[in-house]
This record gives sequence, C-alpha cells and structure tokens, in this order.
Amino acid sequence: MFGLTKKVRYAVVAGGQISQQAFMPGVARTNNSEMVALVTGDPVKADKLAKQYKLKAYTYEQYDELLRSGEIDAVYVATPNFLHMQYAVPALEAGIHVLLEKPMASSVEEAEQILAAQKKSGAKLMIAYRLHHEPGTVEMVARARGKEFGELRSFVSAFCQNVAEANSRGHNGYWGGPVPDMGTYPLNAARNLFSLEPIAVHAVGTTTPNRGFNFHDTVAVTLTFPGERLAQFTVSYATASAEFFELVGTRASIYASPAFMFGPKVGIRYVEKTEDGEKTHSFDPVEQFGNETQYFSDCILNDREPEANGEEGLLDMHVLAAVERSLETGETVTLPPRTRDRRIDPKQALTLKPAKEPGEDELISVIPQSA
Repeated sequence: MFGLTKKVRYAVVAGGQISQQAFMPGVARTNNSEMVALVTGDPVKADKLAKQYKLKAYTYEQYDELLRSGEIDAVYVATPNFLHMQYAVPALEAGIHVLLEKPMASSVEEAEQILAAQKKSGAKLMIAYRLHHEPGTVEMVARARGKEFGELRSFVSAFCQNVAEANSRGHNGYWGGPVPDMGTYPLNAARNLFSLEPIAVHAVGTTTPNRGFNFHDTVAVTLTFPGERLAQFTVSYATASAEFFELVGTRASIYASPAFMFGPKVGIRYVEKTEDGEKTHSFDPVEQFGNETQYFSDCILNDREPEANGEEGLLDMHVLAAVERSLETGETVTLPPRTRDRRIDPKQALTLKPAKEPGEDELISVIPQSA
C-alpha cells in the first residue's frame, strides 16, 4: 500500500490559516509523511498554494473523487468545526485515515457519527491534540500521574487572544467561538493532568461592548472532578493574549507559561514550587504539527491505535456541550461518570525541529485570525 518509501500520503482539506501557517510547513519535518493533494473551494489557493507545495488541487465537489482515486492514504481535516463531520465521515467510510483538527465536531451527535464511521471501517482516526507530543507537556502529565506533585487539588488557567470578527471563528456561533477553539486546551490539560473525567460543569459568559461576535466572547468555566478536585479556566476572543495554567498539589505547584501555543520560538516552560524552593523547567521549541503527523503516520504504517483517538475527542466534546448548556441555562450541568483507559504515553513526546512559519501577511487568500 505504501510502497518502498513508507510515506503516508496526505490530502489537506481546507487551506485556511492553520493549514498554511502550521500543518503544511510542518509535514516537511517528518520522514514518514508527504502531502500530495489540497482540497479547497478557493481558486487562488488551488493555484498558488497547490503550486507552492506541488500538490494536486481538488474542489470540495471533487472530494469523493479524491477519496476513490487511490492517490491518498489519509486526510488532514482543518475546515471550520461545523464542517468536520461532512469531510471526516466520507473519508473514514472510504477506508482513508483521518487526522482531524480539534474540537472533534460541533455537537456530541456529530462526534458520535464520526466515531461510529471509524469503528465500522477500521480506518484510523486521530484528533489533532498536538501537545500530546510536546516534551514539556508530556513530562508534566507523566509527573502528575506519578504523584510527584502530591495529591492534585486545583487547576487554574487562562487562554485568551484578540480575534477578528471577520475571521471564520468570529461569526459561527458557540461552536466556532473561544470555548471549543481555545477552551479545549485547558480542558484537555486538566483531564490528562488529573487522569480523571469531570462530573459537573458551570460556566459564565460575557459579551464585550462594541464587538460583533454572535456568542459570548469571554467565558469562565468551573469543572468539578472526582475526589473533590477543581479546574477553572477563562477563555476570550476579545482581550490581549494570555496563556498559562497553574496546577496545585499537596507537595508542589507548577506554573506553566507558555502552555498551549506553538511556533518556531515557542518553548513550553514551567516553574515548580515546593517548600524547598523553585525550579524552572524549560523546553526547546519543537515542530508540534510535524510531531503529531509523524506520530499518526507511524500508527498507520505500523497498524497501531493512536492515543488521541476518537474516544479522547468525544470526552472533550461531552464537556464542551455541557458548557454550552450551562451558558444557556445558568445552571450547573451534571455529567455521568466516565473513564478512559488510554492516557498520554511518555514515548509520544517527539522533538522534530520547528519549521519556518509564514507570517499572516504571507498567507494566501486568508482573513487573518488576529484582530
């Protein structure tokens, strides 16, 4: 199937900012992956972007033709969230592997349909949790699981930026807004640091005057976990940039910043505090998108189930849907107890060298995310 080169052939579905700025440059850092096709509805991207990367361009109307072509083994789906199911399900049904940007979908029901298609076909599905392969993040999760910080009690985080309303993220309702887009990061971090699933969710949202978003642009979320553990995070599309989390245990606390972002100059860093003093743990920048692609391709080539599979994505989706309900009702939403056997394995951490990231002014036919 893969020939002598042992490279997984990817089609990039949607040529927006995340594809152009991060995924497409990052693939070149891998030794087991290559891009061969681009799916876009934009004739400028179909010309210039496909030419830049020497890809064959397809329109969305030609997607089924691409899936049947025999020219690809996998797709990277980076459409707006509400279109994830529309492109993930046909690929899985065709036996094509899917690397799907997070959040998994724009409803729990859609996520369940994607997972059902994967289970039926046996094609591999991985949700693009790039930090599951970033060395600093993986180290913090492993140390937390090993109780090096004692019994964990509290997680507090903020992840905020100033987003242009004209960008696709600025006008597609709750599922295009800051909670699914940015809140997935602190949510996923808390779940993996605690190695537990939340049992209650409460959220409060505000809307900034004179901004044109059609959703709460700033949201504060409180999660209750088993064992009387609490996680709180705030996300915003209408503030200066901020990203950090603090994890507090009975033996130590850690403060991580940068904690969630990526880029050639972004290295994850955390400060550990104990009664004996402080210690700073700094990590070199890595190619986060190349890392996740290298890992997923390795799973495909060696027939292994990826860790951040559809089950991991669905667990986050249940919480994101509960946040939406809490914002609508003002009530605390109770979640049924859930468990997950798979967790981040320290062996998943990879150290590919960062690729050069195009600036927003170099992107082709994109309305930049930054306001």
